[in-house]
Amino acid sequence: MDQECPFLVRVPAMLPVPRLRSPIVLVHGLFGFDRLGVGPFTLFEYFRGIPAALTSGDNRVLLARLSPIGGVAGRAEQLRRFLDRESPHEPVHLIGHSLGGLDSRYLISRLGLAHRVLSLTTVGTPHRGSPFADWVVRRFSRLASPVLDYFSVPHGAFNDLTLASCRRFNDEVPEAPGVRYFSVAGRVCVSWRTPTWWLPSPIVERAEGPNDGVVSMASARWGESFEEWDAYHVELVNWPRPFAPRSRSAERVDGYVKLVRRLSDEGF
Repeated sequence: MDQECPFLVRVPAMLPVPRLRSPIVLVHGLFGFDRLGVGPFTLFEYFRGIPAALTSGDNRVLLARLSPIGGVAGRAEQLRRFLDRESPHEPVHLIGHSLGGLDSRYLISRLGLAHRVLSLTTVGTPHRGSPFADWVVRRFSRLASPVLDYFSVPHGAFNDLTLASCRRFNDEVPEAPGVRYFSVAGRVCVSWRTPTWWLPSPIVERAEGPNDGVVSMASARWGESFEEWDAYHVELVNWPRPFAPRSRSAERVDGYVKLVRRLSDEGF
């Protein structure tokens, strides 16, 4: 049986949800989507259970749908068009998971939308890149890129997540005055129950220390406030952990409620 990680933090379930004056926009990460379903029936959400939890507090929650593996600049432009369509006359709060956090930063600083974004909370975002992205690019780009190019599939995300690319990104995409920046990072103990992370987590661990399976805590830290969650990278958006002895869904949902509560306490 696995031992519990010493940094595991319990949070109470079913926290009351505060109402913000402006919409909340959830921005998915690599290989992401807004929802999968048939017609009006949703089979699976990227931010699993999060929209329903936040809307229960009478918040307006918008789900962006961007290119699954497209580069940051292209995805940010898609996000700009989404906001123009769904929230053209009011500012928003952005919550971006993984690559979605970089898209949101680019949108704010490079596409001139700082005046329309009140806050950005990044969740498991590799602001300084991920060593695992470098590992993947070195081994597979020569094989995969020609195929994706042949079918005209945008695939710049992989290069945009490398360490060198993110160093350039941070030089070219500074924080925008007037926008509040917050962040969340995951930290886990990899065990026999989590074979998905056996390869990437040690690669990141050796290079940068504690991580969520693909993104180190050091890379995910950004902005004026930083939180640590006991969660793998996809658990940060409330995906279930295979072979887990118990569900942690209530903890993840309450984590997002706490993010919204912080914004409410800040006067939003």
